[in-house]
Amino acid sequence: MDKEVKQFWQDFCLKHNLSAGTKVDAWAFGSSEKDADELAELVKRGIKTATTSEYVPGDEDIPKVGDWNIILDGQGKPVCVVQDKVVEIIPYNQISAEHAYHEGERDRSYQYWRTVHDQFFEEEFKANRQKFYPQAPMVCEIFEKVG
Repeated sequence: MDKEVKQFWQDFCLKHNLSAGTKVDAWAFGSSEKDADELAELVKRGIKTATTSEYVPGDEDIPKVGDWNIILDGQGKPVCVVQDKVVEIIPYNQISAEHAYHEGERDRSYQYWRTVHDQFFEEEFKANRQKFYPQAPMVCEIFEKVG
């Protein structure tokens, strides 16, 4: 975590009466600067309140309810802080239209979400020398913007 992000978190902790040692992760959405900027802006505006990521069995860093996250833009600058409220592992082809809606992208339709996420996960799996499949387990998070 760079100096600017650390300072952002320290300021947040002071403002919200959290211990300075409270665990936090900092990350950006998507696979490009443009995606990161657009999706961070949706979170900042309170439109995007959910996300989906690949579940890797045995990964100890699976999000948990109560986790804190700093959302970064495409340049790695802090935009806002969110806290996980719901975390579930769901097969990709069983992710609901409601979850897709809460991801807040474009027209918020399941059809748009599925098209974009099919492409994203096919590329992600390919980069990891795996083949994407409809029942692939996914981590579905619902979060709340806190600051």
